[in-house]
Amino acid sequence: MRGVRARVAAVLVALLTVLPGAPAASALPAEQPGEVESVTPLPPEQWLPGTGEANRVSYWSTGLGDRPALVSGAVYLPQGAPPAAGWPVLSWAHGTTGLGDACAPSATVGSPRDTEFLAAWLAKGYAIVATDYAGLGTPGVHPYLDGKVEAYGVIDMVRAARTVAPALSAHWASIGQSQGGHAALFTANLATEYAPELDFRGAVGHGVPSNLAGLVSVLGPSVPPSLLSPGMTMLVSYILAGLHAARPDFDLASYLTPLGTQVVADAEVLCNTDMAERLEGIGLGELFTRQLGTEFKQAWGEIFDVPTTGYDRPVFIAQGTEDKTVYPFLTQRLVDDLAANQQPHTYRSYPADHSGTLAAALPDTTQFVRELFTPAAQHSPPLR
Repeated sequence: MRGVRARVAAVLVALLTVLPGAPAASALPAEQPGEVESVTPLPPEQWLPGTGEANRVSYWSTGLGDRPALVSGAVYLPQGAPPAAGWPVLSWAHGTTGLGDACAPSATVGSPRDTEFLAAWLAKGYAIVATDYAGLGTPGVHPYLDGKVEAYGVIDMVRAARTVAPALSAHWASIGQSQGGHAALFTANLATEYAPELDFRGAVGHGVPSNLAGLVSVLGPSVPPSLLSPGMTMLVSYILAGLHAARPDFDLASYLTPLGTQVVADAEVLCNTDMAERLEGIGLGELFTRQLGTEFKQAWGEIFDVPTTGYDRPVFIAQGTEDKTVYPFLTQRLVDDLAANQQPHTYRSYPADHSGTLAAALPDTTQFVRELFTPAAQHSPPLR
């Protein structure tokens, strides 16, 4: 597809150079969000149980600085014939896998937790489309927890998937875990304006990171090693690397020791397991020369802070009471803000840890999503 586009562009450029009064070649449109770049079949070992067809897709989205970004992902169709209106679509936003290209979910076999979870939705007749996010498996460093870039990837995955699989409905919802829960809420905040041609119904977020800017900004050389769990320590290392990618103008280097500089560089390329090993025996305070402080909080908060207004579709937030990665009191603050701003949300907590919340919430989220796809929901006016 790219070869065809390149040849067409070359012809247009040639014509523009000889036509009087023609616009400059730089005025030609860039790659459009959702435009498909390539499609390849997924190997059988990467199929979800109950898959009828699965493909890896690379497509264009909106990346850092609102510039075109090439993103990869996967499309899983249920077995059997689609409904008359097409398969309803769930755009899955995955949890933290790491920042390196090798961490892209569409290039690996999924974890048992995610595989079982997504297979349950596939069995209920939903097509699963799953972005890798910008910079995972494609050029550039992944801007970890940059909410808008994540959401654009989630939304444009639906656009691309409907090109690849015409049997998909325009009706869709987003569902995510951890980093993906963060992406799902940003998706709910942006989807109807960013992709008005699609029928977005709502979103589900499990273990949604929020209100971390204030917590992380107190970190510095004196932080006690026992203050944060190992999972949170790895999260902080990815946060630093993500900020470096998203805000290269921010002077992150001045906050880091030589060890911290190396850890952030490693975080840009290592996946979860290897990053956890990299951090063994390292105290978080060893990474910093000074407190992260107010300037860091402002810089990172601009890309990270979950919106608490502007939702025009319902969201469901699931939180584990035993979660040691996304602390329940931070999620409660998010929920309180959504309630104060009269945003359309449902909140449930479960006796589960960060990973276990997916399965624990499944009976409730199944009902929530089913109601999103009812005919009444299709015709309901925007809630904004």
